[in-house]
Amino acid sequence: MTGKKERQRKLARERMLRQQARRVKRAHRARQITIVGVVCLVVVGLGVGGFFAFAGFGGKAAAVSATSSATPSASASASASPSTQAEPATTCSYAAGGTASRNVGTPPTKPDYKAGYQATIRTNRGDVVINLLNSKATCTVNSFVYLAAKKYFNNTDCQRLTTVDPFVLQCGDPTGTGTGGPGYKFNNENLAGAKYTRGTIAMANSGPNTNGSQFFIVYKNSTLAPSYTPFGEVVKGLGIIQNVARAGSDNANGSGDGHPKEKVVIESVTIKKT
Repeated sequence: MTGKKERQRKLARERMLRQQARRVKRAHRARQITIVGVVCLVVVGLGVGGFFAFAGFGGKAAAVSATSSATPSASASASASPSTQAEPATTCSYAAGGTASRNVGTPPTKPDYKAGYQATIRTNRGDVVINLLNSKATCTVNSFVYLAAKKYFNNTDCQRLTTVDPFVLQCGDPTGTGTGGPGYKFNNENLAGAKYTRGTIAMANSGPNTNGSQFFIVYKNSTLAPSYTPFGEVVKGLGIIQNVARAGSDNANGSGDGHPKEKVVIESVTIKKT
């Protein structure tokens, strides 16, 4: 009888040990699954964060631009729907958006849509002359002309240079951080079939219809998606930007994306009406 009880106790101990072993194994497997899940989430998060940081091409590069208040986030984001507004526009809408880096009010809602405009951007490195596309991006040109008249761009740094596609110099933020704007936003224009060939000047943004004051100059043909309103063409001085690009960026936002090593300061923007 004693031998039988001993065998039962031994079997019970072995059964308990097997159960404990199974519990330990299950706990270990659960920890592994949790760790793998956390790692995956971190990797995905970094990937998505990196995409949107560049794709905004608007405000900050880590805000490209995002953003980008405005960033071409000089990244290429998914194409925004082309504006359905008939051009030239006869009425413009400027909605409150963000905090004004320089408080200059808002542009008139009735643009001079029949006018021709040429802008001269005077920089510390020379003049860049731009024909503005008033008949194709009327409200954008109306805003740019207004801000120039208010001396909004005077004594501001061009805060971003990309030496990889999209090949742009981004300017128009008085704070020099890539997050500044005029305190208002307005809709995209002129996106249908938009191309960003060298000499194009277009609006930076942080998503569809978030244009403000930041813009970029394309110094080499780019493959950017048609998400950024083209509103001008450089007719003189593009070589100035190309020389700055050759000197490179400080890569503050990643390889080939940062502040230009050769500082570009917009001293003034003057408009000639034709």
